[in-house]
Amino acid sequence: MARIKLDLPAEFPFTTELRVRITDVNYGGHMGNDALLGLLHEARVRFLNHYGLSELDIFGVGLIMADSVIVYKSEAFPGETLCIAVAVTDFNRYGCDVVYRVSEKSSGREVARAKTGIVFFDYRQRTIQSVPAPFLDLFTPHAAAV
Repeated sequence: MARIKLDLPAEFPFTTELRVRITDVNYGGHMGNDALLGLLHEARVRFLNHYGLSELDIFGVGLIMADSVIVYKSEAFPGETLCIAVAVTDFNRYGCDVVYRVSEKSSGREVARAKTGIVFFDYRQRTIQSVPAPFLDLFTPHAAAV
């Protein structure tokens, strides 16, 4: 079976820390994949908030997730603090990728690489929208395709 390879950009403009909770642990005794996707969501919300934006108001439009990819590098355990670095890459007419580098804080051990493909969306009209120009302007220096 072919493995997914996810290359990351050299620079991440934002990093946040989140703790692995006991409720994030699965029957294998480590953080479950569903829990990591939730932590990535929290990191994305914090990232947008850092720039005065929210998932429902990005210069007048919202976002909707189109896809997600997670590539695990190691396990994460309850009580560990994860550093989640966030960047924006691979713009197209209607969206972009939000990419994440997840590492354990004390050791620096890489836990995962991930991306969530987002599409800009008008929730009132229920229609896909073009990338807002101010968003593109804000992240173009960090948006080089990898």
